[in-house]
Amino acid sequence: MKNFSTAALFLAFTSVVLPISTYAQTPAKAVASKTNCAFLPNAPDQHIVVRGDTLWDISGKFLQRPWCWPQVWDMNREQIHNPHWIYPGQVVYFDRVAGKLRLGRGAGSDSGDMSTVRLSPQVRSSDAPNDAISTVTLAAIQAFLTKPLIVEENELNTAPRIVAVQEGHVYLGNGDKAYVRGELNGHTEFEAFRPGKPLKDPATKKIIGYESVYLGTLKLQRLSRAQNEPHTFTVTNVKEEMGVRDRLIAVEPKPFMNSVPHAPEQQVDAQIVAVYGGVSQAGQNQIVSINRGSKDGLDIGTVLELQRLGILTADRTEGNGRGLIKLPDETYGTLLIFRVFNNISYGLVMQVTDTVQIADVARSPE
Repeated sequence: MKNFSTAALFLAFTSVVLPISTYAQTPAKAVASKTNCAFLPNAPDQHIVVRGDTLWDISGKFLQRPWCWPQVWDMNREQIHNPHWIYPGQVVYFDRVAGKLRLGRGAGSDSGDMSTVRLSPQVRSSDAPNDAISTVTLAAIQAFLTKPLIVEENELNTAPRIVAVQEGHVYLGNGDKAYVRGELNGHTEFEAFRPGKPLKDPATKKIIGYESVYLGTLKLQRLSRAQNEPHTFTVTNVKEEMGVRDRLIAVEPKPFMNSVPHAPEQQVDAQIVAVYGGVSQAGQNQIVSINRGSKDGLDIGTVLELQRLGILTADRTEGNGRGLIKLPDETYGTLLIFRVFNNISYGLVMQVTDTVQIADVARSPE
């Protein structure tokens, strides 16, 4: 798995035990009926995890609905958000009697015990060759994991701002000095942004945020020593033209995209706000934003169903075609949420049978 920061360290599951023989012996069909999580008719007896596998892909080998993993593994909320427990070389078993998935050691294990895997607390570097597999292939979303991208409507108004640049410069380059006013709140590393396209809620038509334009990074060199004196920064990286009036946002710890696909804990009814890249339609493995975020119960790994609302049309069989009927809403794909802000979230379009369009519905799986 490609790392986001070479210094980042991530914790594995804390004392997770997955014994094959200690669960209640409930028939698979009963479990599927109770949780609405059915196994595929042709699900394999086992799958050996290899490098390049993802949680989503492995889930799809066994389950009709990949977001049912928490049910078939008996996961709690903490485990859903810390899935550092499946590594290349391990074996995922389908316990058909209990209707559950189990994790065993692969060939060559020191203990040779295939019935139980005990994962003790441990620290693993993101550079380690045996890092846990990721939720999805990171290539499609890598660029979206390390920058704010979405800026709330009033966030940039109160953010520190560049008030002057190095003498003789119009725009800033690497190593140039920038003079900044505003509260730094103890931070020393910042990213420069400029408000971009406003994002409007398809339902209310109100602006709920901006897709910000990322300009580059700056590092504090000298704090202000007088009320009318700005802070001094040095530009460490330039991506776009950066200058006076551009705003700074403190660099936050990079989000780690590894969470088991799961349905939201509460009912979510969202709509597609925009397709990233300025186009009007999206297909599989493209990025879209929706008008719901953390305040609506969304988190990384949430899976929503993509639906197109049924249209109103005339019933031509009676009343001279004057009566209206509403066609049923049609589900045509799934959306995996991988980046969450207060009012907006980014999602990766997974399996679809139609194109994703602005204002389409994204809601909790049935």
